[in-house]
Amino acid sequence: MNLLSLILVFLFSFNSGTALYSADGKASYYADRMHGHRTANGERYDKTQLTAAHATLPFNTYVQVTNVRNGKSVIVRINDRMAHSRHRIIDLSKAAAQQIELIREGIASVQLHEVPDDGQPEMTTVVSEIKPTGKK
Repeated sequence: MNLLSLILVFLFSFNSGTALYSADGKASYYADRMHGHRTANGERYDKTQLTAAHATLPFNTYVQVTNVRNGKSVIVRINDRMAHSRHRIIDLSKAAAQQIELIREGIASVQLHEVPDDGQPEMTTVVSEIKPTGKK
């Protein structure tokens, strides 16, 4: 985020008391054939990076994605857009999908929680396990 964006986000959050983004829904992941194609923010998609596509979140927003079936989570950076869908809320890179064991199913129920932007460098691997909330 540039300085002006940070100031606007801070002022909006401070004045309105809005919480960080969170949502429940389905996640899928990019096909291997997309590797190397341009994303909506101009970067090339790299299936080995922890990135994702979302319909509305600003580029470079970090989101924790948790697979509700097994409780595994990963933090990804939004760098692409996806069409609004009633069926999916996020498309993950292959590396992110592997971290939360989404590859086998191809689509899974997930929980998304925005991670506050605290100026940390981009993460290459961040995984945690939490108690599963979904059915096995």
